Amino acid sequence: MSKADYIFIQNCKDIMENGVWDTDLAVRPRWEDGTPAHTVKKFGIINRYDLKEEFPIMTLRRTYWKSALDELLWIWQKKSNDIHELSSSIWDSWADEHGTIGKAYGYQLGVKHKYPEGEFDQVDRVLFDLKNNPASRRIMTNIYTFQDLHEMGLYPCAYSMTFNVSGNVLNAILNQRSQDMATASNWNVTQYSLLLIMMAQATGFEAGELIHVIADAHIYDRHVPLVEEMIKRAPKPAPKLIVDQSIDDFYQFTKEHFKLEDYDYHDFNEKIPVAI
Repeated sequence: MSKADYIFIQNCKDIMENGVWDTDLAVRPRWEDGTPAHTVKKFGIINRYDLKEEFPIMTLRRTYWKSALDELLWIWQKKSNDIHELSSSIWDSWADEHGTIGKAYGYQLGVKHKYPEGEFDQVDRVLFDLKNNPASRRIMTNIYTFQDLHEMGLYPCAYSMTFNVSGNVLNAILNQRSQDMATASNWNVTQYSLLLIMMAQATGFEAGELIHVIADAHIYDRHVPLVEEMIKRAPKPAPKLIVDQSIDDFYQFTKEHFKLEDYDYHDFNEKIPVAI
């Protein structure tokens, strides 16, 4: 079975069996009809994915990994906050009248900072250090910038990546403050696995382990029946990710340089509502 499926099933069972409901609290998110969107949650979930073993994509339902990759490239390559540069409409609900999400996500990664070696944004600094100082324990990004939070369409959920080289293997930790398990759990795992793979290939390393640290892992009240149905399914084998090995520049990667072989997944036609 796909390890991503196994981890998702175990996480969801743990949340629903041992989690804490926030129904006695005032919550910010609302459903489309204005009803408060309450959750059951577990605090501090840590998952590990070894990319040398398999590509961690769910088969319990389809993960639209090309759209997930498109969003990742929008943030990390284009360093954009303009939703018109995305091929999907996932950010439309958080965009302003100009079609931007303010000083969030890609905007933060594109801000230049001065270092003794020169001026870098966060992405270029990671690439520089991986190539020139791989023993460093300071190779990381952080887009949770407090002075800019009031100018963001949405506070960053996945906010920090820490990269670490062990021998010829590049590992990473993804820190996430909040995770909607039903809608975005495997979406984020897929995205940042692809980022680790791209970073490793662009800097001469082998992609190793992605560790996903989730502060608030939750299932929304209206998602519980859908999740219960999903985790009853029998996981299928993980597909094989094919990456164009000729690309050695992070900024040259496109969606066309990736292919999944034998991605077999369960049909899931129920619409999962999104709380805003």
